[in-house]
Amino acid sequence: MIKTDILIIGAGPTGLFAVFEAGLLQLKCHLIDALPQPGGQCSEIYPKKPIYDIPGFPEVLAGELVDNLMEQIKPFQPGFTLGERAEKIEKLEDGSFVVTTNKGTQHHAPIIAIAGGLGSFEPRKPLLDNLSKYEDKGVSYMIKEPEVYRNKKVLIAGGGDSALDWSIFLADVASEVTLVHRRNEFRGALDSVEKVQQLKNQGKINLITPSEVVGLHGEEKLEKVSIKKTDTSEEIELEIDNFIPLFGLSPKLGPIADWGLEIEKNAIKVDNTLDYQTNIPGIYAIGDVNTYPGKLKLILCGFHEATLMCQSAYQRIFPDKKYVMKYTTVGGVTGFDGSKKEAPKAVVKSID
Repeated sequence: MIKTDILIIGAGPTGLFAVFEAGLLQLKCHLIDALPQPGGQCSEIYPKKPIYDIPGFPEVLAGELVDNLMEQIKPFQPGFTLGERAEKIEKLEDGSFVVTTNKGTQHHAPIIAIAGGLGSFEPRKPLLDNLSKYEDKGVSYMIKEPEVYRNKKVLIAGGGDSALDWSIFLADVASEVTLVHRRNEFRGALDSVEKVQQLKNQGKINLITPSEVVGLHGEEKLEKVSIKKTDTSEEIELEIDNFIPLFGLSPKLGPIADWGLEIEKNAIKVDNTLDYQTNIPGIYAIGDVNTYPGKLKLILCGFHEATLMCQSAYQRIFPDKKYVMKYTTVGGVTGFDGSKKEAPKAVVKSID
């Protein structure tokens, strides 16, 4: 049983920033996310997409924002349960909660903060009749451990940043990398497209466009695929060890929708007049997953909501304590690891 002060469901930017705000209050956080790494959409879907409305950053790449947030919360030593989906919730007699993931990992906390963005993400799968037969037997929808593909023949399908970036990365890991896309043009970052073209010219990536995978073959596991050229209808067969379709992720509220929370248009209704609490005391919803009058689905709004949520959570956990807010410019930042960023001392100069 993992125990913490605030259990955050969702490790996107809003969930990560909540760790910092909770840390200032000396509250410990643990995060659950179905994705294999922190960052939510910013890491999984568009790590190289520029964001222009983060205060203090005229422009910051989504992946860089996540890296900065991870560095910011490091002193508060958050725990992570990654690659697992929050499945069930149980409210105990003392008002605290136990959340169990789809893999059976249990978490206990007096406060739940749902920061699931647009919900749990499920991979968009290609329409192939026998696809499920080869899932975990050569077919996977995310790359969690690149070394799995060491010296293997890998085929990646897709035209976005994930497909391009992983094709580039695996070019130095796999024995053979093939990238298939139904168009000649790619949706990813220009520098990634240029890098893939360079690797193709060097013979490190086999690029087949415009085309799509139309068939999977193999006895016990995936052994080869059929690829159809969409401009000529020519069909070829290719021997491979692994097929990784990277067509993006489809957001769904998932099991959270069955937790007894008030839902409106696939979002969780909260009270925005005070602390973004749901209809169940002790459960909050912050960021894109919530809804209220005037709601804006912006990262910076999620940061604001996380800040107020943590203040309310502190009062619920310590009802007899009065917290006096101190600006970080005055009190500094003290981490759980003993580190401290001191606020600058005022310098008084005499006037002659």
